[in-house]
Amino acid sequence: MAPITHANKIRVVKAFIWFAVSTIITWVFIIESPMYFSLRQQLLSCGIAGAKWGIQILSALLFLQDKKWRFLECIGFTCLVGSIILLPYIVSSIAGINNSPAFFFISLIVAVLVMIVQYYKSVTQSAIDIKWWLFWLCCLACAITLQLTVVFHVINFKL
Repeated sequence: MAPITHANKIRVVKAFIWFAVSTIITWVFIIESPMYFSLRQQLLSCGIAGAKWGIQILSALLFLQDKKWRFLECIGFTCLVGSIILLPYIVSSIAGINNSPAFFFISLIVAVLVMIVQYYKSVTQSAIDIKWWLFWLCCLACAITLQLTVVFHVINFKL
């Protein structure tokens, strides 16, 4: 394995910072929402969101060879952009202006839609196969399903 270049070290640092800031923003979004009734729900929700990104990071590290550093930088930025979209809800909730379920879900939907487009750009900018974007969409679908079943109990599967 070739040693990591200075440029790639910078990419790794950026990705780490962007994922870390995104995690903090997401956690504040979760704790400011009245949609969660327990710490368990909050931790599950944050864990599911984090796992989706963790799978992408691990997959990139294992399978992308030379392109992994650029890709990690790009998806770190994608994650951050999605979290920044949650800031109006956070500020509104903290200020006591609006923390309604509708505002919560609209914020999430907009964040997810923007991340879908941004993740596609990450794939194309990194010159990797479109299957990575499709894989992320599958992870996203699983994460949403887990949020709706395990965290919010909106969907109940009867076996």
